[in-house]
Amino acid sequence: MIDNPSPRRSRTGISRFWLAGTLLAAGLVALTAVLILGGGTAHSGTYAHGTPGTGSPATGTGSPATGTGSPAGGPRSAAAPAAPGARVANAGRVNVAEVADPQESKSFPAPASVHHKAATTPAKAGAEVIAAGAPSDAEVRRELAQMHAVESQARQAQQRRLTPVAGGESVGGNGTIPIPAGVPEVIQKVVAGANAIADFPYVFGGGHASFVDNAYDCSGSVSYALAAGGLLSAPETSGELESWGAAGPGKYITVYANAGHTYMYVDGILYDTAGRSGVYASRWLVSPVDNSGFVARHWPGL
Repeated sequence: MIDNPSPRRSRTGISRFWLAGTLLAAGLVALTAVLILGGGTAHSGTYAHGTPGTGSPATGTGSPATGTGSPAGGPRSAAAPAAPGARVANAGRVNVAEVADPQESKSFPAPASVHHKAATTPAKAGAEVIAAGAPSDAEVRRELAQMHAVESQARQAQQRRLTPVAGGESVGGNGTIPIPAGVPEVIQKVVAGANAIADFPYVFGGGHASFVDNAYDCSGSVSYALAAGGLLSAPETSGELESWGAAGPGKYITVYANAGHTYMYVDGILYDTAGRSGVYASRWLVSPVDNSGFVARHWPGL
């Protein structure tokens, strides 16, 4: 009987099966180490180089080159709008030197012995029109449709009350006219400004160096009244008023000008230095004049 052969041993006395198991275990350990090290390297590489994500300095939405808040690519703030109202800055003004007024002799030029107090600023004169109960622009717009007929009748009645002073066409009384109702506030201010200097003496060149003066010529008078309504920021000569506002007559105010003389109609009433009844007579005149040879100008919307 032959005994079962015993497992073959190496010369060192170590079983072949034990040795194979040991080598297999070592291989598994080595493979595990490679996998761990390989995974760590991959993660490290991703962290170092990054991917196109929202936080990437090159492609993120917060990029100074492409972000919506970028000074280069973002929207620019709009410039502040200009102040409303008038050609207050006298933009586009054509400078024309004042020439001799051909109607100066009809304006009762004041002699050197005449001294008159200085006027207030046009802005102050215009502000005085805003009295208690005066209609605002919003109220005027709401009521304008119903008041057309009433305005027409009131204007006709006012025209009948305007009786000239002997010796000329100036209105009587204190030389002023009532502030018209049912018209835009700017027109009321123009009338108030015109009233403020209505009886001031006439001096050629008066009111040109400054709105505040003690005598006014034709263009100085018109400039003062327009400034009271916010329609002018500096005095203009007659020739310069030829380019004021827009061409043609207006609904409430029309300035007539040529190189030597200027006047205006405000709510249908003539405001002129020529045709006055005396040195201190009113610039508000009863009768209209021939407008031939004059350029008609108005403020848009007025």
